[in-house]
Amino acid sequence: MKQYLSLSLTLSLTIGWCGAAFAAGDAVNGAKLYQGKCAACHSFDENELGPRHRGVFNRKAGSVSDYSYSAAVKSSGVVWTEANLDKWLAGPEKLIPGQQMNVSVPSEQDRLDLIAYLKQEASKP
Repeated sequence: MKQYLSLSLTLSLTIGWCGAAFAAGDAVNGAKLYQGKCAACHSFDENELGPRHRGVFNRKAGSVSDYSYSAAVKSSGVVWTEANLDKWLAGPEKLIPGQQMNVSVPSEQDRLDLIAYLKQEASKP
């Protein structure tokens, strides 16, 4: 019984810590980063060099019907969660080999800030 309580506590703390990590993003800084790093290829409402970001959370990668994705992205099976966006921003080629985005965000805090901004803005109607 003691082992189960210990495992339950460990899982609860781990899950709580992971959620807190994504909550730590600064959307104000994320907006600045988006303008400096992302807006050259992306917008929230229009497909440009990259696909639009409106509604990106929980969307299957490669599923915007009016955007031409690489075969790698279309067949990846990736769903854009906070964790997958973090992996993507850290190294797109590591997450989806053969994709076409050649920009990464090495700073963990910058990724958290971008994700916080995306979460705030991408869900607006």
